[in-house]
Amino acid sequence: MQDYYIALIISTVICLCSGPVVIPLLRRLKFRQFIRACGPATHLGKSGTPTMGGVMFFLSIGLGTILAAPRDSSVVYALLVTYGFGLIGFFDDFIKVVMKRPLGLTAREKIIAQILLAGVFAYVVVVYGGIGTEVTIPGTSWSWQLGWVYIPFVTFLMVSAGNAVNLTDGLDGLAAGVTLFTALAYIFITKALGFPHLSVFSAALLGTCLGFLFFNMYPARLFMGDTGSLALGAAVGALAVLTKTELLLPVLGGVYVLETLSVIIQVTYFKLTGGKRFFRMSPLHHHFELMGRSEQWVVVLFWTLAAIFASLAVIIII
Repeated sequence: MQDYYIALIISTVICLCSGPVVIPLLRRLKFRQFIRACGPATHLGKSGTPTMGGVMFFLSIGLGTILAAPRDSSVVYALLVTYGFGLIGFFDDFIKVVMKRPLGLTAREKIIAQILLAGVFAYVVVVYGGIGTEVTIPGTSWSWQLGWVYIPFVTFLMVSAGNAVNLTDGLDGLAAGVTLFTALAYIFITKALGFPHLSVFSAALLGTCLGFLFFNMYPARLFMGDTGSLALGAAVGALAVLTKTELLLPVLGGVYVLETLSVIIQVTYFKLTGGKRFFRMSPLHHHFELMGRSEQWVVVLFWTLAAIFASLAVIIII
């Protein structure tokens, strides 16, 4: 059996088995989701649902990868930056649910922590990982040698990926489902480009999303919180960097891009027009909800888009 099949099975089983343990534990610890009143009214009923379910990812992604893949520096780098971003999310969630600060870490605290971690990751993979500092347009032979500019470029990419997945995590099953298609695409991409160990990491990421969706599908019994969304974003970003498909990520993660752009457009338009809104609400998935579409309809739409973007990315590479 191929190593990535083993990783997929292990990570899925671990995630499925940890849910019945983690959910009651989070309830006892009163780690429950706080729903802000400014969101869609239909979400108020979600208040009290256990959150910080992303802690399950540490075990499922880690063991799924380590038990199936031989030791490889690229896998170690991917796991460490995934854990690092996940820990930032954990502290943010902890402050929200335990210290009763609804917004968690301040925006400055979160961004500084992410920039520092992403910067260290970028430096390590360049200096010790030897991945090269050029970037290539996917599907072409056109490339640019960035030199040391590559480190801030990777730092920006990692922080953007983490926060884009975080913005996408707003409906039951949305972020996990979209990332599932991204991880599936990366199994094909890593195999095509000759990164077998990262195929295992991609499969572990896929299995984690599959297992988590069992508890996170509508109506969700568990939320991943920033613990999970930042970890998923870092995992996707790490795959893009370590496979040298950095410029493919906007295509592969097209849903993340749309969600992020909707927030940027909303904020910019609000400031330029003195308080008017371009969308009924951002991120984009809330706009569709306020148009009267059901949560399940919006999630299926975004899953479909994610599958299309992922397929396009695979076609470009293969």
